[in-house]
Amino acid sequence: MNKGQFIAYLAPQFGDSKKEAARAVEVVFDAIIRNISKGDDVMINDFGKFKKVDRPARKGRNPFTGESIQIKASKKVRFLPAKGLKEVISGARKLGAAPTPPAKASPAKAVKKAGKAKKVARKPAKKVSRKPAKKAKRRK
Repeated sequence: MNKGQFIAYLAPQFGDSKKEAARAVEVVFDAIIRNISKGDDVMINDFGKFKKVDRPARKGRNPFTGESIQIKASKKVRFLPAKGLKEVISGARKLGAAPTPPAKASPAKAVKKAGKAKKVARKPAKKVSRKPAKKAKRRK
């Protein structure tokens, strides 16, 4: 599942608004990224923990030439799955029912509101004359 599919999956929870679902996804990802970059761990119960890990400098090997190279120290993100997630993945625990979208307004109320709306007269569109372009005279 990519980000677009994730947003489409969440859209029914936001009244079929992909815009609102995308905003929610952006806010959650932004919060996770900002906290990890500060060095804080992000723990989500029954899902897992995101944490920043320092990797020390080390020696490696170029696979094409076989020569030794020095690899710089770096910082990485590590995800540690929670016990609940591990149990669901292994099949030891069953998932409950998926959350249902909130109830929509009944069509009868929508019809009543539409009937009260004022009717606006539309002006006819102006006609645009399309005259053929003049042909350029050729010189001999």
